[in-house]
Amino acid sequence: MLAKLTQTAAPLGAAALEKASHAVLVLPFAKKLDGLRDVPALDRLRAALRRRDLKAEELAKTPVTLSLPGGGLASYVMLDGGRSAFERQSVLRRAMAPLMEEQPRELALALFGSAEARRENAREALYVAWLNGARLPTRRKKPAPRPLAKIHLYGARDAGGFAEIAAVAEANTLARTLTALPPNALTPAEYRRRLRRMARAGRWAFEEFDLRRLRRMGAGAFVAVAQGSRPEDAAIVHLAWRPSRPQGRLALVGKGICFDTGGHNLKPAKYMAGMHEDMNGSAVALGLMQALIARNMPLAIDAWLPLAQNHLSPEAYKQNDIVTALDGTSIEVVHTDAEGRMVLADTLALATRKAGRGKTAAGPDLVIDFATLTGSMGYALGSRYSGVFATSSELAHLAVAAGEASGERVCVFPLDADYEAGLESKVADIKQCTLDGEADHILAARFLKRFTHELPWVHMDLSASSCSGGLGAVGTDLTGFGVAWGVEFVEQWLAAHAASPAPRRRRQGSRG
Repeated sequence: MLAKLTQTAAPLGAAALEKASHAVLVLPFAKKLDGLRDVPALDRLRAALRRRDLKAEELAKTPVTLSLPGGGLASYVMLDGGRSAFERQSVLRRAMAPLMEEQPRELALALFGSAEARRENAREALYVAWLNGARLPTRRKKPAPRPLAKIHLYGARDAGGFAEIAAVAEANTLARTLTALPPNALTPAEYRRRLRRMARAGRWAFEEFDLRRLRRMGAGAFVAVAQGSRPEDAAIVHLAWRPSRPQGRLALVGKGICFDTGGHNLKPAKYMAGMHEDMNGSAVALGLMQALIARNMPLAIDAWLPLAQNHLSPEAYKQNDIVTALDGTSIEVVHTDAEGRMVLADTLALATRKAGRGKTAAGPDLVIDFATLTGSMGYALGSRYSGVFATSSELAHLAVAAGEASGERVCVFPLDADYEAGLESKVADIKQCTLDGEADHILAARFLKRFTHELPWVHMDLSASSCSGGLGAVGTDLTGFGVAWGVEFVEQWLAAHAASPAPRRRRQGSRG
């Protein structure tokens, strides 16, 4: 639950600031403070800047936090419209961090400058405050951290209560909350129960493909991973939303491995720790679906979430096994810790199959999948960017633009067909991976592409799902990366899609 918002167009005055326990004052970019006469406690801010040998304009990089005479705490920060969304969100997070450490119940958020600047800055400041005012689940014996309950916004108003921003913040918080749950709390069975409750509350269609059904269907890639776990609670969950007049069809896919031991190729302890977060892709896809629906996106949306665990047991799949995926593709198993691409293969095959019959048969207009898929993407980018692959240059450009606009930065990687030579098998249609480790993130994307029926597709390898100390707008190690990017990407894609409907039916192949 996000902090409740109250808002007033009136500026924050000196008397109100003195009464506030915690306040963030967001100033427009200026080289001097002389033109900001309506900002309260300006003399105190000048003194603090002199003491730290800072120029006023450096507030756009280094916020300053002051103690107030009444015992409160106030942070001053400037937002420079010439800086990137990532930089603005990062400086806002740093401004709020010392306040959020005290777990305030209420926060005064004050905007200054022109009416246009106040409104735009309010959107970013509220987003950062909502994200960092939320508390992720914990089972510590001491009292649980208190969430932020109220935000008092001064200097900006929005008739809708900034509902679109709140929807993204709530969806990001959902993704982080699910990812933070321990593996004994979020088993595939419990995850399925949670999704069923969400579907009922949101009036979404809900369908489960459990192991018995998937075996009958021939989904051998998913079953291979899931068969090593007891109880047999793995499933592919399908959620669907249908607005009255959809302008397109979107399929979201998210890897949901609730715990990954590596299977027979067992992970060492150092790399197995934290593997309850391997379901992060499914949480991002779920959060994105929730945000798009809350923002009344005119799209028919389907979310496909493969939920399973990768355990070691006598029944677990092994190196050199050959399994047959849902679309009939035979796969040579090379490494049992490459389970993500296995469960995604059958899920993508399900998500991209045509619905209807004859001339009315159609698959989705766009497929986006999210997965904490490969360690090599982490080596390539670290934890501050995520990597994306796209089946057209147009989608690749949109992906980068969405990253710049949302503050969740991405890097596009090649998807050229000649990479797939490394996956050639002598005993099956394709190898699951190689043991060489070279460009595994690209090989994984080429492997997955085989199961997309050549539909327009974007794959995000979530190397930024966790970043020590936080990232951009988010102060927790778990970032919820992909939700804000996804909202921006889908909005841009839909605008382009509506502007040029003719290519809508055209299938797009590899850029290679």
